[in-house]
Amino acid sequence: MITNFNDVLKFARERGSKTIAIACAQEPQVLMAIDDANKMGIADAILVGDKEKIQKLAKEISMDLGKYEIIDIKDLNEASLKAVELVSSGRAHIVMKGLVDTSIILKAVLNAEVGLRTGNILSHVSVFDVSGHDKLCLITDAAMNIAPDLNEKKQIIENAAKVAYSLDIDEPKVAVICAKEKVSPKMPATVDAAELEKMNKSGEIKGCLVGGPFALDNAVSLEAAKLKGITHPVAGHADILMMPTIEAGNILYKSLVFLADTKNAGIIVGAKAPIVLTSRADSQETKLNSIALAVLMAAKGA
Repeated sequence: MITNFNDVLKFARERGSKTIAIACAQEPQVLMAIDDANKMGIADAILVGDKEKIQKLAKEISMDLGKYEIIDIKDLNEASLKAVELVSSGRAHIVMKGLVDTSIILKAVLNAEVGLRTGNILSHVSVFDVSGHDKLCLITDAAMNIAPDLNEKKQIIENAAKVAYSLDIDEPKVAVICAKEKVSPKMPATVDAAELEKMNKSGEIKGCLVGGPFALDNAVSLEAAKLKGITHPVAGHADILMMPTIEAGNILYKSLVFLADTKNAGIIVGAKAPIVLTSRADSQETKLNSIALAVLMAAKGA
């Protein structure tokens, strides 16, 4: 099992370099991250965007552009669509967002002619390496789906499970997180959690072990689960934390990023290929980790 980001980088390199199509590549931290990935033997890249700006930035960061193909497209929409087309045509394996709004790149991903749509929901999965925790922690969904219904939550779990598989977690344990661990009609998220557990037991959700509702403490702490008499096999052992709403997911994500000693990565799943869609506020290290995570997914054909 891959338990930290040193492992993520190591296995991404060992499982074979992949080509990343970067949409609107004129962004310094994205260029630095892909150059680091290239030097480590993790990924190659096709840089789509404003060639003049890319060249200027590359000079500022001492990046050798001779190793990369550059496709000069200044319009953000056209550059995003071209990056997606490079993946759908097989020339690249992964799409990465550069200096462009999320809405523009996602519109390209969902394009009916050259896009990467599958009919499934797109969802965000973040992976955290938390100091003192003995394994990676996956959180979904902190960025895409505002208030998913039961069927959408099912697909979000299935998407997150694919990320877990790429990290060599064969049967990921999924904790459906709520404010409390008991079902209450006054709290719809707890009702959904119990239903998702039933769907897993009946075989409607496969390839993982789902439990819920769980409060956060008894999902990640075996001691907390024991104190409350919770004996479910997911209790205290969760690999994936399925959050009830985007607010809950986003708050947990940013709490770990800004208040805890964590390394992290983020990826969009549910399309035909992985999508690296990081924030401008994310560090160069987070972007590199996200590239490596996407490479692991591509290596698994996810």
